[in-house]
Amino acid sequence: MLKGFKDFIFRGNVLDLAVAVVIGTAFTAIVSAFTDGIIKPLLAVFGGTNELGWGFQIMSGKPATFVQLGTIVGAVIDFLLIAAVLYFVLVTPANRIMARFGSKQAAATEIALLTEIRDLLAAQRDGESGPDKSTGSGSGTTTIREV
Repeated sequence: MLKGFKDFIFRGNVLDLAVAVVIGTAFTAIVSAFTDGIIKPLLAVFGGTNELGWGFQIMSGKPATFVQLGTIVGAVIDFLLIAAVLYFVLVTPANRIMARFGSKQAAATEIALLTEIRDLLAAQRDGESGPDKSTGSGSGTTTIREV
């Protein structure tokens, strides 16, 4: 049971996921600080003289009914910045690395496999073991060699 758990933990997907979560959390903190420190104050400018920021109040005189558009827009900007940072810092370089090394590795594996097939066919052709079986079908004869 522990061997299966160890195999699961050390599988590449789990480790990649763990790294992505940690890095994503770190980028989230950085981007959230940027959004809170720079973007939200800029969005509050659109609120005019309203002390609650950019938005509107459903019932006048009740601050609890204030809908904060600045917070919503800030969260959208937050998400887009995090997605952009993760894409350009992690995904794009990883795709380039996989394209560079992954295709060479696949090509090398393909070449090795084709070479092995060629060698096996050559060994069979040189050693030709086993009798030929002929099957008659109409006017012609088809020869099948046992492999």
